[in-house]
Amino acid sequence: MLQPPMKSVTMCASLLAVLSVCGANGVWAQAPALSAAETAMVKSVDAQTPGALALLEKIVNINSGTLNLPGVVAVKNVVSSLIEGLGFKVRWVPMQADTARAGDLVAEHPCAAGAGKCGKRILLIGHMDTVFEPTSTFQKYSIVPGTDGKMATGPGIADMKGGLVVMLMALQAMKDAGTLEKADIKIVLSGDEEKPGHPTSVARKNMIDAGKRSDLALEFENSGQIDGVDAVRVARRSANGWQLEASGKSGHSSQIFNATYGYGAIYELARILDQFRQELPEKGLTFNVGLVSAGATAKVNDTGTEGQATGKSNVISPVALAVGDLRTVSNEQTERVEAKMRAIVADHLAKTGATITFEEFYPAMAETEASRALMTQLSEVNLALGLPAGKVADYMSGGAGDISFVAPYVPGLVGVGAVGAGAHAEGEAALLESLPRQAKRMAILMSRLGK
Repeated sequence: MLQPPMKSVTMCASLLAVLSVCGANGVWAQAPALSAAETAMVKSVDAQTPGALALLEKIVNINSGTLNLPGVVAVKNVVSSLIEGLGFKVRWVPMQADTARAGDLVAEHPCAAGAGKCGKRILLIGHMDTVFEPTSTFQKYSIVPGTDGKMATGPGIADMKGGLVVMLMALQAMKDAGTLEKADIKIVLSGDEEKPGHPTSVARKNMIDAGKRSDLALEFENSGQIDGVDAVRVARRSANGWQLEASGKSGHSSQIFNATYGYGAIYELARILDQFRQELPEKGLTFNVGLVSAGATAKVNDTGTEGQATGKSNVISPVALAVGDLRTVSNEQTERVEAKMRAIVADHLAKTGATITFEEFYPAMAETEASRALMTQLSEVNLALGLPAGKVADYMSGGAGDISFVAPYVPGLVGVGAVGAGAHAEGEAALLESLPRQAKRMAILMSRLGK
């Protein structure tokens, strides 16, 4: 969500070239042979691939910008029928009345042998919306010229309609090989990951409830590569917002800095922002100023995307506003940094005042031993398939996502969907050959976890 995908390259052609030499720089480890069921899953994915690519084109061509609620529902209708056909109990939870968003698709495949008898309880996380609303000029799927049909572009193709297709391919392969019937799997697909509805306690209730009843989570957002090797993350940073308002005593500019008029709102705002720059930096933290509005009058709209101001060079400004974001690697870091920001804001210049407020959009998913252990199991799957052991990407390479809401309850892996580039920008693309590869990895991993 909201971020560039994990990748070691930024251009589509370069990404394709990197993939072609995957594994060239490392020694390929000897791995145990695949079991009969795992071999059957590999064959199933290969057989599914032409139809899966057609499905990808179909859902990419359905505009499902977060605020295009009918479009999100249209993608849900396609996906839910396929999930139901796999034997899941599927329900749609509409949320337009509660959060002004489309809703959640929730599906459950309970353990056929009874609770607790099917290995790990697995939660699959994804989303059906994209950042591209109907007003965007980027609307259709197409093959990227010069890639020999190996790369396609389209709105949300990597983030994360490609991931939806990977999920469906993996589950179908499990069903074909007979391992799905022994698995306990829940799926929650949100309709507003790119622009979550509020309050998030309502918007993410289905996901949180599912997390509390699971043992691990796999998030099918776009994957990336490091030196040509598929990489996932075991941590995600938070995404929080802040709003700062500084005030001052207005008057003629010739009187600024004196005992009567003090420094004015703009200097107070500048002091605060510069102290943020100097005093806050630490590992895992970023804090951005996205919009400033100041003068004799100033205001910022409700979404923090537009500001208006009036003023004159010879008038001391009485109001100054700023909005920004704050990203942290743990919720403890969030609390500690917000406390430091409040202390800086409270240390006013003469005859000024200021207040800061915070809004949480996404909590952090901190790295854990259990998530690292999941990564080790995925690497074992890679080796069994003849692939290099997977790599863990830096949490700084990506942003916030839905898995963070269940991170307090379960370990997880982030980014097990299609390998892509350019998320959230026109020209977003995905490597088509990554879909079957990812589906094989996920089908085998889930089957092993479900034993």
